[in-house]
Amino acid sequence: MSDLFLVGNGAGFSGDRVDAPIPVVRTLVKRGLPAAMFFECLAERTIALAQIEKRRDPEAGYEPMLERLLEPILVNCARAGIPILGNFGAANPVAAARCVARLARRLGIPDLRIGVVTGDDVSGSIDLDSLMPHEADAGLDMSSWALVSANAYIGAAPLAEALARGAQVVVAGRTSDPSLAIAPLMHHFGWAENDWNNLALGAACGHLLECGSQVTGGVFWDPGFKDIPDPANIGFPIAEVSRDGGLLVTKAEDTGGAVDLRSVKEQLLYELHDPAAYLTPDVTMDITGVTLAPAGADRVALSGVRGHARPDRLKVTACYEGSWLGEGEVSVAGPNSLARARATADVLLQRVKQRGLGRRARADLIGISAVHDSDDGALWRSYDGPEPPEIRIRLAVESASRDDADQAAREALAMLCCGTAGTSGARWRVTPRILTRSFLVPRAMVPTEVRVLEARSWN
Repeated sequence: MSDLFLVGNGAGFSGDRVDAPIPVVRTLVKRGLPAAMFFECLAERTIALAQIEKRRDPEAGYEPMLERLLEPILVNCARAGIPILGNFGAANPVAAARCVARLARRLGIPDLRIGVVTGDDVSGSIDLDSLMPHEADAGLDMSSWALVSANAYIGAAPLAEALARGAQVVVAGRTSDPSLAIAPLMHHFGWAENDWNNLALGAACGHLLECGSQVTGGVFWDPGFKDIPDPANIGFPIAEVSRDGGLLVTKAEDTGGAVDLRSVKEQLLYELHDPAAYLTPDVTMDITGVTLAPAGADRVALSGVRGHARPDRLKVTACYEGSWLGEGEVSVAGPNSLARARATADVLLQRVKQRGLGRRARADLIGISAVHDSDDGALWRSYDGPEPPEIRIRLAVESASRDDADQAAREALAMLCCGTAGTSGARWRVTPRILTRSFLVPRAMVPTEVRVLEARSWN
């Protein structure tokens, strides 16, 4: 058994670059060491959106780009013995397995072993109404909210079990992000479920890689201040993990981007509430004693991570349809565009109010103030800077009904004739407003199941 194991990442969210995994796999195959690939495809609301798709089509509800992500790499990974793990099953892991199976049969590998981990979906097994939300919304009235999804963040053990049973592709739903990297390390090195320091090493590996190119220059990149080479071809990350507790972060060969102390530090601290107690289903990670050191071009070594016992309970994220969001946009351009944009925004807000179409509304002047403004439009009302050549006005309205949200959004369309001079480019849309709440539940309430079958048997 090799003392060095490679972990590559192929996606940091649903919608990531579909060509990103190709150079990662090429690099892993070239290195010739034991390795695994993982795909992290879920944000907090992704499963809720997938559940809505599953309602429309029982065979939908998994990562829509799954086939595009796997087709260029599946044969090479199977031949090289590189297992693929992903939470790309989203709301429908079994249908995702069938998708992978169809792809494998088409590519001439019908004996590919595909594992599916289920049990994260607790929408029908746990009475959330009897639980207190983990976040500070105890006084929030949720009685009118319609539950869309409720999923527990499961850990690495069932994923590692699938690998132990010979799975070459492991499909899951809502897993903890770091667990996708911990599982192949557990399987390869034989880590026990209470080997806290090694599990923390795996959690650090997963945490650094889980967002794809964020550790290799994406998001880090700030032209003129933090430049990276060839940003159109940012390479996705690879970690080298050693039996003696070493962890090194690098990236796919012959790609753009950069791995240096700055990019690794930024990703290490990303979404880290407590550096001494980063909670995962597998381990509590402590990075307060971590040391980072350059180890060559695009290579950074990490040491000193510690682990403590895992939490007694698992996090469940529940998503609800609580209201509807209507969005309308329209543009103004040319001389006096700021005055025309302000007037347009004021009229839109007035129309929504006098028609009684929303319980919350705001207007943003994109190009003047949108990202940092508040619902009252304080920044665009007080802006006294240079006059821009054009401004995009965005109206956003939260309504109790879809029809009210649609009517509110269409007010932007009406500005083509009822608005100021030079108004153009109207668009509008209505979407369910997904609201999330988190709960903590005993582990015993979230049993998991592992199935492993050859591609020819997933029908």
